[in-house]
Amino acid sequence: MIKPQRLRIFFERNGFAVSTRLAELLGMKVKSVRLFFIYASFTTLIGGFVLYLTLAFWLKLKDLLYTKRTSVFDL
Repeated sequence: MIKPQRLRIFFERNGFAVSTRLAELLGMKVKSVRLFFIYASFTTLIGGFVLYLTLAFWLKLKDLLYTKRTSVFDL
């Protein structure tokens, strides 16, 4: 069998049942575990974007407030 096919079969057998195994381990419904992963993904994505915009705004504000004077006579 070709190596990429063996690798694909390995991940199909062992990787795609993560939610099921985790739900069985925790004694929860599989649907709840999958929804948690979906919500966590969106929260992480949106949280990172909001953090990036906040830091960009602070840097822009800092540059506007603290302007560097080029000379002593610029008062």
